[in-house]
Amino acid sequence: VHQFRQVAQQIGLNADVHRTVTMASIVEKETAVSEERPVVASVYYNRLAHRMALDADPSVIYAELLAGTYTGSLHHSDLAIRSPYNTYRFPGLPPGPIGNPGQSALEAALHPAKTQFFYFVSDGNGHHRFARNLTEHNRNVAAYRRALGLH
Repeated sequence: VHQFRQVAQQIGLNADVHRTVTMASIVEKETAVSEERPVVASVYYNRLAHRMALDADPSVIYAELLAGTYTGSLHHSDLAIRSPYNTYRFPGLPPGPIGNPGQSALEAALHPAKTQFFYFVSDGNGHHRFARNLTEHNRNVAAYRRALGLH
C-alpha cells in the first residue's frame, strides 16, 4: 500500500482511482511492452467512449481464474462465461482490477495516447498491430494467422 501511494503521488493519480487502477490492470495484462501501453489504453477508452464492448481477453481469463475453469489458453467458447469480469458480455469496465498494475500501466491509464484505434491483435512477436476499423483489423488478424501458419 505504501509503494502504491508513493507511485500514485509521483504520477499524479488523483482522478477516479478505482476506474484508473481497473483500466491499468487490464492494460498491464494485455501487453508487456511499456511503449504500447498508452496505445492499448487508448483503444479501450475509445471503445468505452463509443459505447462498444471492451472485449478485453485478460478480463475473461481473470473471470475463468475466479471460476477455476481457466485451462491456460483462451478459446472462443470461453467468451460466454457468465461473470461481471467478462467484458465481452457485460458493458463498461469490470467491477474491479484484475491484477496489480505497474507504474507504466497506471501512467498509460491516466495518459492514454490520442489515437483513432479501436482494435488490436498480436503480431506474433510480442507486440501488437493496431487498427482504426474492422476492415484493417481483419487484415491484421489474417497477417497474424499467416505468421502462425494457420492461413
